[in-house]
Parts: sequence; structure tokens; C-alpha cells
Amino acid sequence: MFTMRKHVLLLYFFLYITQFNGVRADSLPVVLWHGMGDSCCFSFSLGAIKKLIENTIPGIYVYSIRLGNNEIEDVEHSYFGKVNEQVQKVCQQLIKNEHLKNGYNAIGFSQGAQLLRAVIQRCPNPPVKNFISLGGQHQGVFGLPHCGISNRIICDYINRVIKYGVYLNTVQENFIQATYWHDPYQEEEYKKKSIFLADINNERYINESYKENLQKLHAMVLVKFINDTIVWPSESELFGFYKTGQTSLIETLEQSELYRKDRLGLKKLHDTGRIHFLSVDGDHLHFTEDWFVDNIINKYLL
Repeated sequence: MFTMRKHVLLLYFFLYITQFNGVRADSLPVVLWHGMGDSCCFSFSLGAIKKLIENTIPGIYVYSIRLGNNEIEDVEHSYFGKVNEQVQKVCQQLIKNEHLKNGYNAIGFSQGAQLLRAVIQRCPNPPVKNFISLGGQHQGVFGLPHCGISNRIICDYINRVIKYGVYLNTVQENFIQATYWHDPYQEEEYKKKSIFLADINNERYINESYKENLQKLHAMVLVKFINDTIVWPSESELFGFYKTGQTSLIETLEQSELYRKDRLGLKKLHDTGRIHFLSVDGDHLHFTEDWFVDNIINKYLL
């Protein structure tokens, strides 16, 4: 009797301590995927985000996706490579990671958001509970204005290539940004020749497994940056885009054929209260630690 009572007291003490220190036994691991021109681990970007999550939820496992043998190669892969092969490689990374076998929460930053969504749709194991997209371009972009001073030469080169041959197969197969370039003046060309975005958005035909895998999410969180100067149009961050044939009028998610015909299952997610739209005052990926803790960590990672 004394032994049983002792064990119960120890259990209550452990639960009290873990709650007091912010440790949650049910906190799933977190997977991060960075954006264009970034890497898994730069101390001023995803390295800082990883540390913030770990400090807020002690003991949590955070995995930041890297392609290549080092951070420099990881940055290069964010511009150049075969996007569908990259997604498949990441699927294999996650499947082989024992820490993730019971599932994880996924956070994609900028282009990393649509790449991570492709992982969710194509690779249901390990399962994803919540998917958070920070500035992701889910309906693509029609413009690459700038990518920072350090990457000016690379960005100018990619801009020229995309402008003159974005839907050529050799461009689609070698330039990551070309694979989510969405030209509203060439809508049929985009649907026919985009090897990535048109596929994961079920533009050509409906892949039922994509819909089924998205329906397993507990929450899809879409974050838009109101003063975004990187993503054109910024409404793409909420699955909105230009209406066909012009660049003046925006079609919201709810107005789109993707939603109305529920080609991807987004309407069902929305109708069941599992899509959450957030907005941040600021430029692309500009947010404070307090905002991230209050709106992302505390609501979707604990």
C-alpha cells in the first residue's frame, strides 16, 4: 500500500514539474523547411527559430531539413535542382528518422511551405498533425522582385531564365522557382507544363491520395505578410491569386475553382474548421519572437 502511494505521489510530482517547466509529454516533434536563399541552420534564421522552439518547449525534438552535405550546398539546392527529387529525398529523411515515427508538426517558411505541403500530400508516413505555412506561395508567384543583396547575381540570373523560358522542360527540371511560377496570362500552359505546383494543386487531374492525405491534418495554418515585397501576389500565401488573364484583380481561395470544386480537399478542411488564416504586419517573414510564441508555438505545437 505504501509503495503504491509512493508511486502515485511521484507521478503527481513529475506531472507538476513538467507542467511548471513548460514540458509537455504530448508535444510532437517539429520539422522545419527553409525558404529560397536560406539554409537549415543559419543562426540568424532557422537556427534561431529552432532554438526558440526548444527554449519554449524544453525537451522537444526539432528537425530542420537540409539538402546536401553542408549549409552552402543547402542554399544552392534552394535555387537549383530537381524539385520532385528533392521532395522525395526529404520524404526518405523523415521516414528514416526514429524521432518522427509517431508523427510531427510541420512548419514551412516561404517556398519551404509548398515543398513541405508536397511532402504531406505525397508521403503520409510519418503522419503530420498541424501544418504551418509562413509566407508560402501556394498558388505560385508571378514575379521575383529581389532576394537580398548577397544573392543578387543568382537572383538576376534566375529572373532572366524564368522570363524567357519558364515552362521549358529543361528550366522546370533545374530551377526550383520555375516550378511554382504561375503565369495568369498563360494559364493553360502553366497547368500543362508546371512539373510541381500544378501537380500538387491537382490542376491537371485529381490525385485522390493528395486529398486524402491533407484530410488527415488537424490544422492547416496559413500566414500572410501584409507588407510583403517578395511574394507577388502576396495573396498566394492564403491560396489566393490573380484572376486569369490579368494582374489587377485577385481571386480569393473561396472564389477559386480549386476551392469551389474542392479539387484538393481545402473546402472540406475549411468547412470543418481546420484552416486558419493569420496575418502579420510586416515584410516577408518579418515577425517577432513574441508573435511566433503566442500565435504558433502556444497554439499549434504544445
